[in-house]
Amino acid sequence: MDEVQDDDQGRPEPPLAGTEAETLVGFLEFQRATLAWRTGGLDDAQLRAPLHPTDMTLGGMLLHLARVEEGWFTEVVDEQPLGEPWATAPWGQEWQTAHARTGEELRATWRASVERSRDVVQRALDAGGLDATHPAWGGQGHPSLRWVLVHMVEEYARHNGHADLLRQALDGQVGE
Repeated sequence: MDEVQDDDQGRPEPPLAGTEAETLVGFLEFQRATLAWRTGGLDDAQLRAPLHPTDMTLGGMLLHLARVEEGWFTEVVDEQPLGEPWATAPWGQEWQTAHARTGEELRATWRASVERSRDVVQRALDAGGLDATHPAWGGQGHPSLRWVLVHMVEEYARHNGHADLLRQALDGQVGE
């Protein structure tokens, strides 16, 4: 695998010639680092600030992506029940409840979810690789680890586009 290089914002560049698993994980790590960069350096009020006409906030995005990490990697890939607050919270509630948490709490929740997900992915790669499937949607489907990783890259990329707009509206900072 190529030596991992960081870009100007400290994001790890995905490998140019890695294995399939290294490439997928590399792109997911790049997207995670993009979210950390787009939400970094903001105070609680800025993390709570929506951009009209949406009620989406960067704080809500951190909490939402923490929940998505837990859902795909803990519940689907690791086949473990969701812990709190996700087990009893209605889907999407995290967007409305993020304002009740500090930026430090939001970032810590997201980082903890990412760390758990990294552990799950490594164990899954060691155990069955990208082709291993996992029950999802109440047993209605069985996505492979490959599918979950690609889906998570898509999930982060989509929300990072939202984060770019929100951040620019807040303080003028723009990114790629």
